[in-house]
Amino acid sequence: METPPSAQMPSEVITRLFGDDGSTPNNPALPVVIFRGTGAKGHQDPASWFQRRFVTHDWGSPWRWTVYPYHHHHSTNHEVLGVSRGFARLVLGGKSGEEFRVDVGDVIIIPAGVGHKRLDSSDDFQVVGAYPGGREPDLIAAGEGDISIARQRIAGVAAPELDPVYGADGPLLRYWKH
Repeated sequence: METPPSAQMPSEVITRLFGDDGSTPNNPALPVVIFRGTGAKGHQDPASWFQRRFVTHDWGSPWRWTVYPYHHHHSTNHEVLGVSRGFARLVLGGKSGEEFRVDVGDVIIIPAGVGHKRLDSSDDFQVVGAYPGGREPDLIAAGEGDISIARQRIAGVAAPELDPVYGADGPLLRYWKH
């Protein structure tokens, strides 16, 4: 039986684990996971496709916007970003992190604590973002706040029960073991 286009598995999965750089705690246990070429890529309305998938898999409070142009992280929740328009170059992992180009249909799943920043983008760049359980995260710029308290909060953030795009059988769950 052929997989329906809306459930098409990613064409590529990229993972990166980033260490604490002193101003961004990152996450010592959970890697960033990037899905390339999800079913949103060929969809007429990628933003709606992402919103439906995220909400269906209990990643709620979806929004549409961009990625901040400064290094920041969330210590109280994980985040998923689905690229719904344009392209961008992001730095993941804080100031000592790595650059990634992301395009329509790509999904970036960012564990609590991992720094992220938009370096540049097309004028029409847009992501759909969401959070496990729909819980709103905090927002901490690199080097701000008490990093030891942020590390404690990050350690207490549970891995989600479902992959935001593919649900119970999604690839994220292989990389974020419970």
